[in-house]
Amino acid sequence: MAELTINTPEHVPIGLEPAGAGSRFLAVLLDALITAAIASAIGSIARTILSGGGATAIFITTSFGLTWGWHVWFETRGHGRTPGKRALSLRVVDARGLPVSLYQSLVRNIVRVIDFAPAFYGVGAAVSLFDPARRRLGDIVANTLVIREAQPLAYSGQLASVRRHNSLRTPRVLRLIRHRISIEEREFLLRLCLRADKLAQAARYDLMEDVARFYRRKLAIEEEQISGENLVRDLTAVLFTKESR
Repeated sequence: MAELTINTPEHVPIGLEPAGAGSRFLAVLLDALITAAIASAIGSIARTILSGGGATAIFITTSFGLTWGWHVWFETRGHGRTPGKRALSLRVVDARGLPVSLYQSLVRNIVRVIDFAPAFYGVGAAVSLFDPARRRLGDIVANTLVIREAQPLAYSGQLASVRRHNSLRTPRVLRLIRHRISIEEREFLLRLCLRADKLAQAARYDLMEDVARFYRRKLAIEEEQISGENLVRDLTAVLFTKESR
């Protein structure tokens, strides 16, 4: 599947690889198995406590809730990844590469009823064959994409080793980084740092200052004495070390 190129709100071109039908099917199947196992376990516990009718009602209610709430919860609270998608390295994103909204998640999952027909995702599979981004009907209506998460570029620690003191490693900034920096932005920052040495000095300075200015505002960083390039490198080092995850 060819890579799609989108422009983020920061006007940064990002390449996204749409997920194929096979990996999406496996992710949905895995989620279905997990939710069925949870519902069965709760139903078994209920049967040991309640009479047959009450236990059955709990099982049906649990199954219904998991069927409709599982994907919506993880797509909006789990950065677009259900356990099944996480296992297959997939993620649901807005068509602009942003996190999906609650409205988008609700829409794409309501339309899942149509995608599921007449058998296990028959309509969804058929629609995805004709869509350039391999979207099922629910994704088209909700304006979302299911992408394959790119493997991070090799990182040998050279970014972190340049500066021993990283002023961004404060609880407040680390919390903002976790909540406000998307995976596409992380990849962009890493590529920028690893390729900075190949840029002309003037272009490198201007680009680093522009990127640093944007993230100073986005992360409310008030430390002005740090240069733009050092701020970008410190931010990237934080993003690609375990402490920020």
